[in-house]
Amino acid sequence: MNFSERLRSNDLLLGTMLTVPAPEIAEMVAKCGFDWLFMDGEHSPLSTLEWQRMLQAVAGRSAGIIRVAANTEQDIKKLLDIGADGIIAPQVNSADEARRIVEWCKYPPRGVRGVGLARAQGYGLDFASYVESANDDIAVIIQAEHIDAVDNIEEIAKVAGIDAVFIGPYDLSASMNKMGEVDDPEVVAAIDKVTRACQQNNVALGYFGVTAESVQPYIDQGYKLICAGVDAGFVTQGAQEILQQLTP
Repeated sequence: MNFSERLRSNDLLLGTMLTVPAPEIAEMVAKCGFDWLFMDGEHSPLSTLEWQRMLQAVAGRSAGIIRVAANTEQDIKKLLDIGADGIIAPQVNSADEARRIVEWCKYPPRGVRGVGLARAQGYGLDFASYVESANDDIAVIIQAEHIDAVDNIEEIAKVAGIDAVFIGPYDLSASMNKMGEVDDPEVVAAIDKVTRACQQNNVALGYFGVTAESVQPYIDQGYKLICAGVDAGFVTQGAQEILQQLTP
């Protein structure tokens, strides 16, 4: 099964975040066995072509899911055309926004995605087969990372075509004037509200944490789309550890 099929089948999918513009790092991380890679196009400096190189480096090993820089039709279309296995749309705060994002990810008649010839379509060689399957194969993931999204989550979770809701705990806490206080009771209550709404509507849930320990409670709650750690953190933490070991 491909990534979106596994997501809809309620498989536990383990991933990590990539932010550094280096296909070699993407390749190394993919070879470690992660099911998917959260490629952060929102906060990283990568261009569309650099994301394509990253996708080429991990093809056949890990699914490449790119968080778009902005929730626009143009941004989503470009990332799907270079071969992303799905997109993550940040800061989706209403059902109307969620519906627009689904439409931009789907070819007619299920959406309004424009038709092009690029890597995803085998540069034209695989056009027919890609167009036939893309509407089902492309994962559409939205982020609930603002208190407005929490307030509207019952309607958002009912939007057809949403494969998963991914909670952004740090931005959510910031929108509640509790920056970084992800264990604050009010922040936890907001996350619980999202959890209940998604589970009631059979929508997969995702969560990011810097460590394995931070995501384990969400796995225990039934979250299936898990992202733990970040490439820059792996490098800096490893470097700090060996330096500390060698420092008198």
